[in-house]
Amino acid sequence: MKATVKHLVAMAHVADVQRSAEFYSQMGFRVVGTFKNDAGVLCWVDLRSGDAALMLTKADAAVVAGQQAVLFYLYADNLIALRKQLLASGVAASEITYPFCMEKGEIRVEDPDGYVLLIGQSD
Repeated sequence: MKATVKHLVAMAHVADVQRSAEFYSQMGFRVVGTFKNDAGVLCWVDLRSGDAALMLTKADAAVVAGQQAVLFYLYADNLIALRKQLLASGVAASEITYPFCMEKGEIRVEDPDGYVLLIGQSD
């Protein structure tokens, strides 16, 4: 039997780990693991929300939004309510669109480092 990968967690380089963790907490992510350097600066977090997982790590160089070559696709139980919640907390969220790949609707959000999040309505 061939060995296979069973799970994947994206790890994004960010300018400020604490700021980014707080941003993702607005979508229900909670911190389940951390690492601080000798100076006490938060350098890495493991975030979870249901089956969703994301690790954030401190970038060694400036994070340039236009050079982000990854897009995160997330699923929400109630896209309309999540969009309202994000807007109320000052996060810019697009109008809900209905592309062929997500006929139930999706929104676009950018995190503090310019990573694009597409959030679709789950089943």
